[in-house]
Amino acid sequence: MNALNLLTLILLIVGGLNWGLVGFAGFDLVAAIFGDGSVLARIVYALVGLSAAWQIVAANKRMSPATS
Repeated sequence: MNALNLLTLILLIVGGLNWGLVGFAGFDLVAAIFGDGSVLARIVYALVGLSAAWQIVAANKRMSPATS
């Protein structure tokens, strides 16, 4: 696994845990750390979203049949 895939996977885990906290406890950890609606919180959310897009592309490449 290359460094970018590992980084995006970690960000997705962080994002998933954060959404779990929002859903189960009504607590947004990213907003609590960086401030609700702050630039840093928005950057974290954007990076998590970009990580998801990256992982979709990477998974699609892994799942597509090999071409000769």
